[in-house]
Amino acid sequence: MKVFEQPAEFRNHILRLKAEGKTIGLVPTMGALHPGHLSLLSQAIAENDVSVASIFVNPLQFNNREDLALYPRTVAQDLAMLEHAGCNLALLPSAESMFEKETKITLDFGALTHELEGKYRPGHFTGVGVVVAKLLNMTWPDKAYFGLKDLQQCAVIQMLVQDLGFPVSLRFVETERESDGLAMSSRNQRLSASGRQKAALIYKTLNQIKQDLKNRLFSEVKIDGLKTLNAAGILEVEYLELVNFETMLPILKPELGNSSVICMAAWVDDVRLIDNIFV
Repeated sequence: MKVFEQPAEFRNHILRLKAEGKTIGLVPTMGALHPGHLSLLSQAIAENDVSVASIFVNPLQFNNREDLALYPRTVAQDLAMLEHAGCNLALLPSAESMFEKETKITLDFGALTHELEGKYRPGHFTGVGVVVAKLLNMTWPDKAYFGLKDLQQCAVIQMLVQDLGFPVSLRFVETERESDGLAMSSRNQRLSASGRQKAALIYKTLNQIKQDLKNRLFSEVKIDGLKTLNAAGILEVEYLELVNFETMLPILKPELGNSSVICMAAWVDDVRLIDNIFV
């Protein structure tokens, strides 16, 4: 595996590969890798001649400075995992190399970012969009891979690619979970043993709501879900909503097709966790 820290050097290498007719698969990450990231990489390896994983803790997408400072950084371990998994290229740019000049551009994704994560993390998706656009321009991937755990991020990136005409095919990959259903996340490392048990209830509650929606209104089953979470000690639920994936707007009942999703964000042990389940 070749490791690059300078975007210019990396871009020149990519241009040579593209000139040879190689297809490129990109897996953007913020490090602290876990099996969920490796599932994205595995698909990139299977579908492309060259697999690329980027590791960059993007300061633009953190509206909470403390959260940025606490984000786990395990570069040596990450690189070992990538190499063992068969990754071809790793890109580890510094903030200075990513932002040689102050970034003044902003991206407005409209109503898509007014709900859920956008409501509680102002400016988050502008930061995501700017850096993903930079990575796509550096990498020129044929395919780019993102996990559906960050569902609203997937919707934002889909709009970014479609509206700006990036010549890349997006692959959204199912959420990898622990044996008890907890969505794999770099943030899980910060949970205590008791917090870890509470966090596992998030997915169980989402599944119960999904089952209950067959016979009841979401407004009713939402109340039951919140009671279950509160009884377990999960007292701060930022949102629990049934939404349309394309718009991220709340809906009253599941719609035809596979576009209805139950989304949730909650705090456990001062760690913010998100999860979702398609209905």
